[in-house]
Amino acid sequence: MKKPLKSADKGALDQKVYARHTIRNISNILRSSSWDSAQEQLKDLSVRWDSYTVNQVLKTHPPLEKAWLFFNWASGLKGFKHDQFTYTTMLDIFGEAGRISSMHYVFQQMQEKGIKIDAVTCTSLMHWLSKDGDVDGAIKVWEDMKTSHCHPTVVSFTAYMKVLFDHNRVKDAADVYKEMLQSGCSPNCYTYTVLMEHLAGSGKYREVIEIFNKMQEAGVQPDKATCNILVQKFCKTSETWPITHILWYMKENSLVLRYPAYMEALETLKMAEESDALLRQVNPHFQIECDKKERTEDCNAITTNINSTIDEGLVLYLLRRQNFVAIDCLLASMIDKNTQLDHRIISSIIELNSDHSRPNGALLAFEYSVKMGLRIGRPAYLALLGVFIRTNSFPKVVDVVEEMNRAGISLGTYLGSLLIYRLGCARKPASCAKIFDLLPDDQKNTATYTALIVAYFSSGKANKGLEVFTAMRNKGIDVALGTYNVLLAGLEKSGRVQELEQFRKEKKNVHADGNGQGMVPLEEMICNRLFAGDAMS
Repeated sequence: MKKPLKSADKGALDQKVYARHTIRNISNILRSSSWDSAQEQLKDLSVRWDSYTVNQVLKTHPPLEKAWLFFNWASGLKGFKHDQFTYTTMLDIFGEAGRISSMHYVFQQMQEKGIKIDAVTCTSLMHWLSKDGDVDGAIKVWEDMKTSHCHPTVVSFTAYMKVLFDHNRVKDAADVYKEMLQSGCSPNCYTYTVLMEHLAGSGKYREVIEIFNKMQEAGVQPDKATCNILVQKFCKTSETWPITHILWYMKENSLVLRYPAYMEALETLKMAEESDALLRQVNPHFQIECDKKERTEDCNAITTNINSTIDEGLVLYLLRRQNFVAIDCLLASMIDKNTQLDHRIISSIIELNSDHSRPNGALLAFEYSVKMGLRIGRPAYLALLGVFIRTNSFPKVVDVVEEMNRAGISLGTYLGSLLIYRLGCARKPASCAKIFDLLPDDQKNTATYTALIVAYFSSGKANKGLEVFTAMRNKGIDVALGTYNVLLAGLEKSGRVQELEQFRKEKKNVHADGNGQGMVPLEEMICNRLFAGDAMS
């Protein structure tokens, strides 16, 4: 139980609440009243006008003109004197509004009145001058700051590096970074973010991921803002493998994307025909909203079609009411009558049935789409795969993959490996081989081959597993750590001691030689994530 507050603690708490209430009250007066009226109201307030109160009121961002009038009004109060904090806040307000001449005027007043100018003030000046396009002015502020013995902080160094990067002065920015390290300032998360943002904009993705990993080794953890910035940068160039790397980190550290970044990543993965399963796992709260929005938009788009049939209208009505039994009956009669429905309606029926764990309803809609030659959306196919795996309907999984293949929709390396592995654990090696054969050549890589090896070993077919491993090496496909782990676990389970020792030595030699050779390819990363442990069930 918490200890009761002492009378002194209660007084401090009341004073803090009262100060917050006072600042909000003053800000509301400035916003809602004319200046003449505001002056009268301010005079009647029983407030101790000190630097902290005035600065906090300015930080609430009242209208620009009233902020300036209030600033000047405060300077006329008896016993009050502006300091570096109130001046810097006023300078920031003008800078953010693009009033650079007014910002210079405030700074000039600071100099004339002998107000202390610190690194915070100079950093603010540099930032707003750079935003206005005056890079030479920003550089002059930096040089003046150093000659006036105003020691830069890590924030100042980082802000100046960003100014130089934004104006393509890369060498100068690198020199500033070295100077920062020599001065004893350790880079913070924002410093690393500025470096990675520049490298990502230059297309140096491997260097970005190296810095991303090294900053963690240095004890600086990338935060939510850093991850969002990097994901959006990668999306602009349609690079998916670094997005996957960032998403793995976010998943492990319980971070999420902002909605615009999530939508950009979703679209990028869709265009690249890569699985978005990891993205949805990291951001489950967006998944529900997006699904509802997409279905609503699909239904609205269809209902606005003048030529919609009565049958379509009836299905849409039942769909909104989620009357699944009636939809099943209607679909069954439509199959017999060869009645054509829009492919978006069928996709919505499949997704809703899958969400409500109705495999038979989802299967009926799928069979209807196959018979009518409709190409449903990728989310509907993925929903079918999910519901059939959850209900152990493994032959249906293969049917869905075959239809996806006919429709030209790719599983992607991650989802393909996961499906083969899941069917392998269910002792369905023939189905695994079918799915593997359906994959395009560029997706028959380290991860998918390893998943197929798991499938054969899990089914007690060690010889077939070794044959797949040999075929994999003959095709020049790299063997990852996860592949060796799968192979060793399978051989040990099969009691093949001689081959087990042979591959154990090979694994040790290969990975001893391969340490420190640079970034791991995406397919090897996926393989290691899925099969780094003992994958045998």
